[in-house]
Amino acid sequence: MRVVFAGTPEPAVPSLRRLLESDRHEVIAVVTRPDAAAGRGRKTVRSPVGALADEHDIPVFTPAKPSDPDFVSQLIDLAPDVCPVVAYGALLPQPVLDVPRFGWINLHFSLLPAWRGAAPVQAAIEAGDDVTGASTFLLDAGMDTGPVLGVVTERIRPTDTTGDLLTRLASSGAELLTATLDAIEDGTAGAHPQPQDGVSYASKVTVDAARIDWTRSAAYIDRHIRSVTPAPGAWTTIGDLRVKIAPVAISTETSTPGAIEVRKSGVHIGTGTTAVVLGDIQPQGKKVMKALDWARGARLDDTAVAR
Repeated sequence: MRVVFAGTPEPAVPSLRRLLESDRHEVIAVVTRPDAAAGRGRKTVRSPVGALADEHDIPVFTPAKPSDPDFVSQLIDLAPDVCPVVAYGALLPQPVLDVPRFGWINLHFSLLPAWRGAAPVQAAIEAGDDVTGASTFLLDAGMDTGPVLGVVTERIRPTDTTGDLLTRLASSGAELLTATLDAIEDGTAGAHPQPQDGVSYASKVTVDAARIDWTRSAAYIDRHIRSVTPAPGAWTTIGDLRVKIAPVAISTETSTPGAIEVRKSGVHIGTGTTAVVLGDIQPQGKKVMKALDWARGARLDDTAVAR
């Protein structure tokens, strides 16, 4: 089939790469978000999906809005059979949805209808789910509400960060997406309406939402930190200093929420239940370092508190 692929970040790259390797489908164009400033130098760079397309000399479209009439016209001229989409980053209007004869097939990193929305992997980890997965479904005008075409499951490991889990789902999801397109071409794909029960939503994770609330339980704080690692990164303030906190270990000792105790074994911070032991931290403007090394150099006194 003639394929126009839409996607932007690194987790979408395995799906595009797998389709490029397929002998059944021809990727005739790629749609991605406009080039954006990144890194300390704030240089304008291509999205990961756009960069892969460039390597294979595939035309890349970067409309500011998918509703742009010029883009809609260009898409119509391409006459794609199907448009797979993975983490594109913008809502597609109905005139765009109507272009491919087999529709837009979205790969979403959850077991729908659970965790519809922008951050399903983060939400699953923070909620303490044991199992998640990926779903392919036919896009419609709703928020991840279309009929499901295929699923793959993945167990969430006790130490998984969003980065860890998303890497595995991006790989297994790429195989699922390709198999779904194969089934559509063969006429064997079956679309199943999503059930009304079990619907949940995962909104975009903001920097403010990544702040640690030390009054919560140690188990929740552990999940919360892992859910926002590597981005945007969990953080707290110690005095006037803002620091990012990497995944922690849970202690069996109790302590006052936010209270910091520096021991030979590590830096302990109290929560609403038992304390947690810090691993790495990153003070604002500095490199990542071991929490114990930082605490020794910072000469924290007995009144130091994380807030």
